[in-house]
Amino acid sequence: MTTQSFAAGGYRFIPGQFQYSGGAAAEPGYAIERVAFRNPLPLERGFAQIADIIKGRGRPLTAFCACELRSPAPFTDAGFRAFNESYVATLARWGIYDPATKTNPVARSNVCPELDPPAEPSFYAFAFTVPATAATPSFVVAGSGEATEGGASYRDRTVRYGETSPGAIREKAVFVLAEMERRLARLGCSWSHTTAAQVYTVHDLYPFLADEIVRRGAARAGLTWHYCRPPVQGLEYEMDCRGVAAEYCLG
Repeated sequence: MTTQSFAAGGYRFIPGQFQYSGGAAAEPGYAIERVAFRNPLPLERGFAQIADIIKGRGRPLTAFCACELRSPAPFTDAGFRAFNESYVATLARWGIYDPATKTNPVARSNVCPELDPPAEPSFYAFAFTVPATAATPSFVVAGSGEATEGGASYRDRTVRYGETSPGAIREKAVFVLAEMERRLARLGCSWSHTTAAQVYTVHDLYPFLADEIVRRGAARAGLTWHYCRPPVQGLEYEMDCRGVAAEYCLG
């Protein structure tokens, strides 16, 4: 199965971990819009404001399909799981996350600013579906670091764990780019459909920017580099991308 439908939200998704899906794409008759906050909102306040925005557009809370978070510092494996269990509790109340099957259709990125981080996990942006007649694909691919999904600890499934040499960072980036392309393909899309791509790392990406990122079309709409670390200790490089119908900034 390439994707799974979430009819209550007007989108389909790539089944993934309990805390997030691999990506979400609008179903026919809908499009995805993204809202960024000028200043990140702590989780509880963020959820409340997101609910007001979605309801204000006449949409059910189940239209919530993606979000971008900012956290104070990378978590331990156990700390990350504890955070995720708290995060999905609200999604369960909204009728999005299914605790019985641990199915979560919401795509997500969660990264940690190296400088001036928030005091607590906060919302940087979110996306939701709205009725639309446009035939252009509308999607958000979730963030991915240089680790395979599932399995044992991150240490056991991370590309060149603990290494930060230029060669190691390039290898990590190539792995992440391949994962972005795999997820795009599962949504029936490619780099040509993207309206934005984002990289999260504190390491120099210039040595492979042209021949790895730009060459394959990943920067067709430019590339936003956030000076951030991935959310789990030991990860060094993360990326996400999207192709959305509209974007707004509130603050």
